[in-house]
Amino acid sequence: MPRLIAHLLLGATLIVALSLSADTLSAQSYQIRAGDILRIEVLEDPELNRSVLVTPDGRISVPMAGTLRASGQPVEDVQRNLTKRLAGSFANPPNVFVSVERLAERRPQSQQPTGPKLISVFVMGEANKPGMIEIPPGTNVLQAFAMMGGFTKFAAVKRIQLRRAEKIVPLNYRQIEAGASGARTTLEDGDVIVVPQRRLFE
Repeated sequence: MPRLIAHLLLGATLIVALSLSADTLSAQSYQIRAGDILRIEVLEDPELNRSVLVTPDGRISVPMAGTLRASGQPVEDVQRNLTKRLAGSFANPPNVFVSVERLAERRPQSQQPTGPKLISVFVMGEANKPGMIEIPPGTNVLQAFAMMGGFTKFAAVKRIQLRRAEKIVPLNYRQIEAGASGARTTLEDGDVIVVPQRRLFE
């Protein structure tokens, strides 16, 4: 009887171990995709903590680290690369933590839209709500600024960019807010709004 109990306990232990190994492998094998929202936290400088969008070209942009590729890589690799990029700005290598805050939205192919067709616009950089926003066709840039919750205190609002395919349209929020013609610029599906970080004394 003791031998039978020992065999049963050993079998149960192996099953639990295999289950945990499978879960760990699954977590580590997730590949970041365009449209995902990553949460970045830097222990030594909380002002760098932010949520960033993985843009359609697979990249993220982080102050003091620049732009780096994220799509197709596991979270651990992005965290390691980001730590290397930021290391030069600290006396000691910083403690950087990266996690997937929200997965890119994917509609089932069989799902039929029930309301008016929406277009997808991507917001990255110093916006209060970076990520993908779905807006009605005909939405202008000023309305989009409101939908993304405005800007962070680090935003260079005079140097915003609207990226459409190979074209880059400069946008000055101050002038647009004052009634400049740029406010009437309407957005198209797949547009990317880039809000850069403010330079020193800007």
